Amino acid sequence: MTGIWQDEGVAAHHGDPFREQRVLAEAVGVVDRSNRGVLTVSGPDRLGWLHNLTTQYLSDLAPLTGTELLVLSPHGHIEHHAVVVDDGETSWLDVEPGTAPALLEFLERMRFLTRVECRDVSTEYAVLSLVGPSTPRALAALGLTDPLAEPDILPVPGPKFPSGSIPPRPTALYAAARLPDGGLARRMPYGADLLIPRSAVAGTLATLAAADVPACGTWAFEALRVAARRPRLGYETDHRTIPHEVNWLATTVQLEKGCYRGQETVARVHNLGRPPRRLVLLHLDQTPVELPAAGTPVELNGRQVGFVGTVVRHYELGGIALAVIKRTTPDDAVLSVAGMNATIDTDDPAS
Repeated sequence: MTGIWQDEGVAAHHGDPFREQRVLAEAVGVVDRSNRGVLTVSGPDRLGWLHNLTTQYLSDLAPLTGTELLVLSPHGHIEHHAVVVDDGETSWLDVEPGTAPALLEFLERMRFLTRVECRDVSTEYAVLSLVGPSTPRALAALGLTDPLAEPDILPVPGPKFPSGSIPPRPTALYAAARLPDGGLARRMPYGADLLIPRSAVAGTLATLAAADVPACGTWAFEALRVAARRPRLGYETDHRTIPHEVNWLATTVQLEKGCYRGQETVARVHNLGRPPRRLVLLHLDQTPVELPAAGTPVELNGRQVGFVGTVVRHYELGGIALAVIKRTTPDDAVLSVAGMNATIDTDDPAS
């Protein structure tokens, strides 16, 4: 079932969603994403343990470095997605709203005799996101005078790549730093995430506002995410989704690391180069007053070929949606979503 997580408890907008999108696209704004869950994993064995449980190469993760990871089912289906940062003593995992308890339960089941301690600190820490090309200016206003390096993401190798061709490191590296007033900042492809105590949220927002970094809502954040074709757990995934189908190989999966749950499926599908479905950006021929919900069927000639994930109103592109459709669906097909015609955007900046 898609769309099971909801963005409740945070501002959808601050009066003008389209203006907020433009701010995030052209300057910088701050988005309250404090509804995300936050877990900590501490202890001397934490990195090697997470390395063995997840899709990412974590055993040598340097302090103040972030990345992304997936937890898969034994059959390779996506169960959890987390964005990570390690501060040298603790690994911090921020996850989709509502998913922290299930991920914590899984981690606790896998502890055995390992020297790790897992905690859900969602009530103590919050995530704020700086979004836009002027993110370094916003970070400087918070006291980070040394700019964080841009994200370093490895290209995905082709099928049946030579052994040893992938460096023994996370496929995505996100530079991080400690904030002077507590918490961490982590560079991201869209800007930077701030992982801070909830007691510091109001003061951080006030400091940013004084530096001309306005608050923007989640509607603006989601519109830019959809346009950038970034998937989201629970929206662009269902119980059958594998990483290849939603473009998550580059940032979350190290294809040459050792065993983890679902590795056989990941390797087999990558080597064959034929995932059953693919993530696409759809242009809708109209934008209804009420947007279709995540999970709405995508049809071709009256037959379902997939489902939409997130549907948004974009300030330049109009009505757009991310959808997961059968791989064999033609690029020039005229699809139907809730009675509206939809066409596939073939101009993928990632390809």
